[in-house]
Amino acid sequence: MVKGDRNMTAEEQILERLDRMEAQLGTLAREAQSSAELRKDLAPLINSAFRRLMQELGEVEFGFQLEDLFALLKRGLRSVRNLTYALEQLQNFIDFWNAMEPMMKSSVPNLIDYLDKLERKGVFRTYTAMLEVRAQVAAHYGPEEIAAMGEGFVLILGMLQKLSNPEMIRFFNQLLDIPLELKLEETKPLGPLGVLSALGSVEAREGLSVMLELTKALGKLKAGAGDPRAHIPGSG
Repeated sequence: MVKGDRNMTAEEQILERLDRMEAQLGTLAREAQSSAELRKDLAPLINSAFRRLMQELGEVEFGFQLEDLFALLKRGLRSVRNLTYALEQLQNFIDFWNAMEPMMKSSVPNLIDYLDKLERKGVFRTYTAMLEVRAQVAAHYGPEEIAAMGEGFVLILGMLQKLSNPEMIRFFNQLLDIPLELKLEETKPLGPLGVLSALGSVEAREGLSVMLELTKALGKLKAGAGDPRAHIPGSG
């Protein structure tokens, strides 16, 4: 290259340099033209954004102070550690939610369906009525009076436990059926002979036998008359 330059005349070297300068100027001209076209294209957008910014700033002019922005920036810089911790906890919550979401998709509809069944069965209405009853009790009785009633509630529960015995249920069902079988309009006054005649029937003798058994059982009331809890389970 050096040898070539030495063989070239001074005029040729000047022309070569001019060509290189012309090429460089052409490149600069094209870049300047591209920049001018870019500025021309961006000018409407910039003007619109600037007008929009001025409009928004005008709306908050009375409620915004530059000192507030600086105070916010300083508070944010001092709270970087807290912000980082909050972002980490948010990421943990997001990971937890991503893990729980598939189970929630199946369990939540089942829970809603179960609650809907309870609602159709009237469970919630029953609980609401129970709460209203408790409110009425609290309105009429104080805590001390309700506490004094506790022993009575225990006795009543013991009675209910006895009443749930199948034999007791069968006995009371049969006892309640007796009035339905009576024909009071057919009853007549009986003398001693009529009573003796009536006792000749099997039903009358069985009835007397039942009355004797009940009489024997009623005799046990005297033994437990001193303690009303004597035959109540769980009454201590």
